[in-house]
Amino acid sequence: MPSKPALRPGVASIISNPTALMIQGTTSDAGKSVMVAGLCRCLLRRGVSVAPFKPQNMALNSAVTPGQGEIGRAQALQAQAAGIAPHVDMNPVLLKPSSDKRAQVILQGQAVQHMEATEFHDYKRVAMDTVLDSWGRLKKSYEALLVEGAGSPAEINLREGDIANMGFAEAANCPVVIVADIDRGGVFAHLVGTLELLSPSEQDLVQGFIINRFRGDIALLESGLTWLEQRTGKPVMGVVPYLQNLQLDAEDAITTEQSCDTETPLRIVVPVLPRISNHTDFDPLRSHPRVDLHYVGAGSPPPPADLVILPGSKSVRADLEWLRQNGWDDYLLTHLRYGGKVLGICGGMQMLGDQIDDPNGIEGTAGSSKGLGLLPLSTTLEPGKTLRQVSGLINGEGRFEGYEIHSGQTEVETGTKPFVTFDDGRKDGAVSADNRVAGTYTHGIMDRGESCAAVLRWAGLKGAEAEDRDQLREREIDRLADALEQSLDLPRMFPKWFAT
Repeated sequence: MPSKPALRPGVASIISNPTALMIQGTTSDAGKSVMVAGLCRCLLRRGVSVAPFKPQNMALNSAVTPGQGEIGRAQALQAQAAGIAPHVDMNPVLLKPSSDKRAQVILQGQAVQHMEATEFHDYKRVAMDTVLDSWGRLKKSYEALLVEGAGSPAEINLREGDIANMGFAEAANCPVVIVADIDRGGVFAHLVGTLELLSPSEQDLVQGFIINRFRGDIALLESGLTWLEQRTGKPVMGVVPYLQNLQLDAEDAITTEQSCDTETPLRIVVPVLPRISNHTDFDPLRSHPRVDLHYVGAGSPPPPADLVILPGSKSVRADLEWLRQNGWDDYLLTHLRYGGKVLGICGGMQMLGDQIDDPNGIEGTAGSSKGLGLLPLSTTLEPGKTLRQVSGLINGEGRFEGYEIHSGQTEVETGTKPFVTFDDGRKDGAVSADNRVAGTYTHGIMDRGESCAAVLRWAGLKGAEAEDRDQLREREIDRLADALEQSLDLPRMFPKWFAT
């Protein structure tokens, strides 16, 4: 594992005594989310009251807070790393794309409206007021705040009115560290180029760099680090190693690494819908040693499987049409004829029904779509959104804790067996008469070991057992924090709480 870099001659420690630090990245997926999560845990270990903050997030993976608000999934994970409950102030602006040019805008946990990209650009002044309102409350409540940027701060076309990166950093006078992913290649160009494209006042806020996902001998990198510091006058705060198979909730990108270690696994297939949402639902399956899970995108024929799961979607009717265009309707019928099973979660369940009506154009053009006809239910999309944390039993046996995030109401044919029974007595979802097709609105339904095992047994995996996802998260957060403590110069980054 790389060691902490020594402070090189001529590069002073710039950070004086920050109580807030913003992690920005040279690109999307540079490691901003995991860096904030790991640093939250590092500070928590020092007894610091710390909270995460992301001014603006664009993601289809989201979570429901105890106060029934919606935030990015990554911020919920970061809150867990900080040892606190997630709150809507941790992600005051969340954008959930419903098309290439349109997104649902969520402010402090509640959906306000759908906007075209150009509309939101004009709306940023209102959004910034919301951001600073949440920021002010968090500053009063915690000793330290760790802020995550979005994408890259050097997107020239998005600089005006920016609230996600340097626009926020300047408004809050928050110091910044820029992280780059060396595994992608071109790390020095990424860092130098990003810095060069910032204004002088923005450059002044940049305190240094972190190089992420390094493999190999750190000695081979030293000359490059020296050059980078001499070229920019900014210190390298550390070189973080590549952590194999780090199993933490993805902010948005689909992670395909998994750890199947059996010759006769349960084979699961998930279509990668154009607007797939909350695919973190499948992380417990991806990490299960007896499961072989495959994501299948456009143009790739789905392989034989024991279970097909239709995931959530931000544009259910459009994604249903995508399924038909890619032959999934015929594939599912063949799959069921040969004894396979099908599970739909949220939008996936809506697709399995007889009809989806969108009379108000909630997710796009108003109209109706014929469903796949595999479950006796119909859905009408309506204004407003259901947001709540739930718990109960799956199929009468596996206890779960999860959450609902959906628009519209689903009517299930009388006499249909529910797939889920909530603790308050409400029923959710449906199971087909032959027990081969099921659906539920509940996300996170497999996060608990016993509920994941119940789903796997229903799918045909005999003697299925599983681990609680929260226990795995805790181990992975600690593994990440251990790596950061060994590879980052935390006394230089946080002199108030780390002894030199």
